[in-house]
Amino acid sequence: MELNVLKDMFIQEYGEGEVEVYFSPGRVNLIGEHIDYNGGYVFPGALTIGIYGMVREREDNIIRLRSKNANGEIIVNLQEDIRYDEKDDWGNYPKGVIKKIKELGYNVNGLDILFYSNLPDGAGLSSSAAIEVLTAYILLHKNKGDDVDRVEIAKMCQEVENKFVGVNCGIMDQFAVALGRENNAILLDCASLYYEYVPFDLKDASLVIMNTNKRRELSESKYNERRAECDKALEIIRTHREVENLCQADVKDLDYIEDEVIKKRARHAITENIRVKDAVRVLREGDIEAFSKLLIESHKSLKDDYEVTGLHLDTIVEEALKVKGCLGARMTGAGFGGCAIAVVKNEVVDEFIKEVSKNYKEKTGIEAAFYVSKIGDGVKYMGRC
Repeated sequence: MELNVLKDMFIQEYGEGEVEVYFSPGRVNLIGEHIDYNGGYVFPGALTIGIYGMVREREDNIIRLRSKNANGEIIVNLQEDIRYDEKDDWGNYPKGVIKKIKELGYNVNGLDILFYSNLPDGAGLSSSAAIEVLTAYILLHKNKGDDVDRVEIAKMCQEVENKFVGVNCGIMDQFAVALGRENNAILLDCASLYYEYVPFDLKDASLVIMNTNKRRELSESKYNERRAECDKALEIIRTHREVENLCQADVKDLDYIEDEVIKKRARHAITENIRVKDAVRVLREGDIEAFSKLLIESHKSLKDDYEVTGLHLDTIVEEALKVKGCLGARMTGAGFGGCAIAVVKNEVVDEFIKEVSKNYKEKTGIEAAFYVSKIGDGVKYMGRC
């Protein structure tokens, strides 16, 4: 978005004066789903849609937080203890970050901050990580300029979400948002934080994000159930040979598992990790069709072996794959709603969106939303206006 448009938004809320503008992207995981907690790789990229932060300094010890996407204002008094408060809703994410950065000894002064998001709500593109990383970057940029440790930001924001907000998330979302690089995906080992950038060039195709507009409903119980099933699989395999985690096991190790459900969960984890490595290899070779086929295989595994897709994600992926020029598609994120992604030839993108939209609505009664996105940079300072 243009800086003057963002400045006008800010002036409507807080009045005339100079404004600094920052941007933090959403993220999409291209492949490698539900294996981070099994020792596998994830392969996310930052998006070109996300959350903007418009900032002006104040003369006192108050930080005022407003959003163009929500009503109300959250007031943070920097001289008082900062606590989680359910009524502050989305404001607890930046509040937790402000508290953490103060605890780390950084200088935090009064600010007016206005957020504006063009991320779809509840779609699983990680708006919580985006606002956390954005707040951390704003405060640290004011202390250190561009010399900010982005890995430390990711770790800090994960801790805030785990301990202050109380959501037991992994680090992938914050990492992708903080360290994204234009036209590159990130191959990340969530356990060791080893990472490398992999060029993401779809040539004559585009990445289309398909929002089912079915809010994600991956309950804590289902998530815990899957983790327990994977732990059981690892326990069984370990009675036969030494492995650190499930993703270190081989497909032949599945023969040790008699319970069909446990075997299916393990098969997803083992084969999905292989698919991530294959995806990196074929992307480096420039083979977009091979990459797209891996997306299809990933979705099938998440549907049949891990059972985390559901009617809406399955329908939108099936309808996408029916359109000529769609090379591959799969659900992305936790599952049971949220988004799917598709690789679509550029010349048929408009037709693809029209066709999938019509057929998906006929089958589910819900209007889907579509976003053609490139892989963009991580959190950044946009300038003063």
